Amino acid sequence: MANLIDKSNKLVIFDCDGTLVDGQHMIIDAMNLCFEREGLTPPPRKDSRSIIGLSLKEAMAVLLPGSDDDYYHYLSEQYKAAYLDLNVKAGEKLEPLYEGTVDALKELDGAGYLLAVATGKSMRGLQRILTNHELDHMFISLQTADGHPSKPHPSMIHTAIADAGSAPESAIMVGDTSYDMIMAKSANVAAIGVSWGYHDTDTLKGSGAHSIIDDYADLSSVAETILR
Repeated sequence: MANLIDKSNKLVIFDCDGTLVDGQHMIIDAMNLCFEREGLTPPPRKDSRSIIGLSLKEAMAVLLPGSDDDYYHYLSEQYKAAYLDLNVKAGEKLEPLYEGTVDALKELDGAGYLLAVATGKSMRGLQRILTNHELDHMFISLQTADGHPSKPHPSMIHTAIADAGSAPESAIMVGDTSYDMIMAKSANVAAIGVSWGYHDTDTLKGSGAHSIIDDYADLSSVAETILR
């Protein structure tokens, strides 16, 4: 049962790859390995970066247009296998947190904000990252591609808001891609873009970002200003 709505429950929802952690190298390496195993030419690095944030089937459809849904599902499973193989080979090497991530989360938590994640990753992948970085206790809601349509569909934000007992006008989405900004707009919540991720600031602004931050140290004050 969803919590009762309380507009005083301020909620900040984070994307994962490109926002909390820099996962691009593992993602691109796994995409290259997946394509090579299937006898396909790996996509250019810029193309693989551009689809980070989408669910796997949608990402495959962007990289290989013109095929059918079954083939995209098959490639998605092959990508997962490639990612797992690389991860095992790397010995569970951590995707690094961006500078200031932990301090920003603690500052928001101390100020009374509820925190959530909305990501195109699988739940298994997200939980591995949060556990490895000892962040799994920080979030009231974890929304992944396992249970939702791909971004920019607003389903993940709607569920995170319901979990927090919050309301759209009391929530902010923090992300690095146009998919995050459009998802926030579709859910009628404010959006903060981060400049260190995978889409440039002009793209973020054009996709509906209310503000862009260059440093996590600025997040709490910007969030306060937006929700004031």
